[in-house]
This record gives sequence, C-alpha cells and structure tokens, in this order.
Amino acid sequence: MTVESIFTTTAASEPMVAHDRIRALAGTGLEGDRYALGTGFYSDGQDGRQLTLIEAEDLEQLNAGGVELTQQECRRNIVTRGVELPPLIGKRFYVGAVLCEGIRMCPPCNHLEDLTRPGPLRGLARSGGIRAHILTDGDISIGDEIREA
Repeated sequence: MTVESIFTTTAASEPMVAHDRIRALAGTGLEGDRYALGTGFYSDGQDGRQLTLIEAEDLEQLNAGGVELTQQECRRNIVTRGVELPPLIGKRFYVGAVLCEGIRMCPPCNHLEDLTRPGPLRGLARSGGIRAHILTDGDISIGDEIREA
C-alpha cells in the first residue's frame, strides 16, 4: 500500500513530470501542479481536483488488454501499488504524513484520449482512480505508505 509514482504538470495538456517527492498544500493541491495553479483543463472549481490517484494494477490490466498507457500518460498525480482506492471515497486517509479525504471516482475523459490514443476511456471507465482533497500540508514521496486515518 504505497506511492509508486508522483506526477504533476504546470498547465493543461502539457506532459506530466515525474517527482521523487512533492509538497502537498492543504485545500490547494500539489505544489506547482496545474490544479493548484488553476491552469488545468478542468480548473473550474469542481470538487476533488486537489489530488488524483490511480492504482498501478489498473493500468497494468489496461495494458494487458492491449491498450498501452504509461503511468505518466494517465494524467493522475499519484500512482499507488497494493491499495484499493474506491473504498477510500468518503473516508480520510494518509498518503505518507499528508491527511487526505476521498471525494469521488475519477473516470477518464475524452481529453485523455485526445492527448494519448484511443482505448483508455473504455478500458478505465470503472477503474480510473479517485479524486481527493488534501487536508494537511506535507511532503509526499515515492514509497510512502497509504493508510486509512
């Protein structure tokens, strides 16, 4: 139940950049990320865009089904390993020392396919990750544990 990868980008549609460590800002997002900066494709104030998470296992299943999508291309901030994310919706949980709250599912949208290739929309319709609010400031690093509060 760990953080496997961390990604951000400063603007809508720009490639995601990998990080070993990132600062989480309560009520805002990840430092320097498009949604914290208000420059994301969906930066319209909707709930749950402070942090997005997806299971590495779901991406592996998609790839095994013939639709190649890298962790970096999936457009989620945190790729996890060994944790089921949907049960965290409506609950508080920690990503390392950062307290978060699961808000809702994060299914892929047409924008993902516009930026990558056909297939992820259907392949990740039920497993595109979750959206969460960040409740406390702190650093998130690769290898950090994810656990319920």
